[in-house]
Amino acid sequence: MPDRVPTPSVSAAPLRSREHLRAVAQQVLPRNEGHAFEADFLDDIRVNLSAVERRVASLPGRRTVKNDAQAGWLLKAITCIDLTTLNGDDTAGRVRRLCAKAKAPVRTDILDALGFADRALHTGAVCIYHRFVATAVEALEGSSIPVAAVSTGFPAALVPHDVKLREIEASVRDGAAEIDIVITREHVLTGDWRALYQEVKEFRAACGNAHLKTILATGDLRTPRNVAKASMVCMMAGADFIKTSTGKEGVNATLPVALTMLRMIRAYQELTGFKIGFKPAGGISSAKDVLNYQFLMKEELGREWLEPELFRIGASSLLADIERQLEHHVTGRYSAFNRHAIG
Repeated sequence: MPDRVPTPSVSAAPLRSREHLRAVAQQVLPRNEGHAFEADFLDDIRVNLSAVERRVASLPGRRTVKNDAQAGWLLKAITCIDLTTLNGDDTAGRVRRLCAKAKAPVRTDILDALGFADRALHTGAVCIYHRFVATAVEALEGSSIPVAAVSTGFPAALVPHDVKLREIEASVRDGAAEIDIVITREHVLTGDWRALYQEVKEFRAACGNAHLKTILATGDLRTPRNVAKASMVCMMAGADFIKTSTGKEGVNATLPVALTMLRMIRAYQELTGFKIGFKPAGGISSAKDVLNYQFLMKEELGREWLEPELFRIGASSLLADIERQLEHHVTGRYSAFNRHAIG
């Protein structure tokens, strides 16, 4: 494998037309239909933690990109960000500002210097609470940026099951194209895999045509084997994406957890033929961080998983650091972080 990672394509076509990307995705990425629950298959899942840790520890030393190549990777990363605000003091005004940033994530003078002034660059989605779905849908009208709503009693997922289903249905009615649900961690911690399977299957049905991202809250699952099994069960139940974290746990996205989940995505594709997306979330705040996740995605699953149809990054401050790095690339100077507001 070469030491230098090729610059990912950020050609005019994928950046100019989100509708084109979605049309292509529908042709080559049939939606996950799920798979029958197989307890024996789950029993065979193992994770070699020391091997996982060695694999990810070697990544930064083996994979680096600089200058124009780095700018290309970071522009691609922007198209995969689920620009997020999930705070107790969120307001409609803050959500509208976030949507405006999602539509214009990088200053025009920077894009002009990079040769991207004539291209439509925007984030992969805007991720918010249900209360603000209608507000975000209105603010993003005409942009083709989807709204993702966190649901099912986010972040703890300890509300009654029927309330969870109604929350999903309400977000879909308000216009959410993607639903980020939180699984019941108790099912994982007690080994009740069939209950987890049934829960996610019902969430998928409630989503209708909206895509389902299942948040595992990996920091609460205690063991890599639990993470691997939970990933597989959610995909068997029909999840379109598996996601690491709510961002509210003590430990959120990490590269070892990401590798464990990516290997399960590969195993599920071999089992069923369906390609499942991956979303790391929580604690990814620097350009350096996101590059490592991109390298891991490409090495483990291939170039196709660098597109927003199969890769999302749940983040807020990450975008500001990427814009800051891009400005440094074109000017040779670092600007203050507060000059790159996220909304």
